[in-house]
Amino acid sequence: MDLQLNGKLVLVSGSTAGIGYAIASTLAREGASVIVNGRTQASVDEAVERMRAETHGTVLGFASDLSQAEAAKEVVRQHPGIGILVNNLGIFEPKAFEDIPDEDWLRFFDVNVLSGVRLARLVLPEMKRANWGRIIFISSESAVQIPTEMIHYGMTKTAQLAVSRGLAEAVAGTGITVNSVLPGPTKSRGVGDFVADMARASDKSFEQIEAEFFDHVRPTSLIKRFGTPQEVASLVAYVASPLASATTGAALRVDGGVIKSAF
Repeated sequence: MDLQLNGKLVLVSGSTAGIGYAIASTLAREGASVIVNGRTQASVDEAVERMRAETHGTVLGFASDLSQAEAAKEVVRQHPGIGILVNNLGIFEPKAFEDIPDEDWLRFFDVNVLSGVRLARLVLPEMKRANWGRIIFISSESAVQIPTEMIHYGMTKTAQLAVSRGLAEAVAGTGITVNSVLPGPTKSRGVGDFVADMARASDKSFEQIEAEFFDHVRPTSLIKRFGTPQEVASLVAYVASPLASATTGAALRVDGGVIKSAF
């Protein structure tokens, strides 16, 4: 299937590894020009070089923390005409509710929510002039089923759904669509490292920890395993394409059936 992405300029925040890298790589392979973002020049350079070799596509780099206002302004200044924005930048950390200080609540909101709000605000005027654009928030199944082990993270993922739906309504009748994508537990670099650490600490295999996780922590999963970044990227690539012109204001799940609802 031709996703008709040739000539589209894409920014994927937080895209040097994991889900973000898979999304950027998939879009580059489909013909889009992709801006890879990470906090350090070394991580961006490595990701850009690897992605160019894998996709033979047009891959650019922007090294800076896009949770910071000035960095967000600079990436839009350096790369005018961003037609597809994928807000993937995010942090997570398991922590008991009573141990989460005010500073953590603010930090999680700033990185996971406000970074995407700010970037969307910056690219929207050009999208309106072109009467075309795609804004995608990478949320989580944790937006719907708040994890008790990291309530502050779940809060930010729910907030992304609200922003996404509200913005979609604000651009109703245009060629701009705004959607959220909700991955389930995914074997990204951070999750993989976390599970590997747990496995070493308990003298168990990765597979044993994975099985226990889906037995006790996410028992509603229908696939009974971690998803892969590529499985998320495949859905995002379609939603980012002109083919998805009737899909907007939606919370699209690629969660392995963790959310126990038919709707």
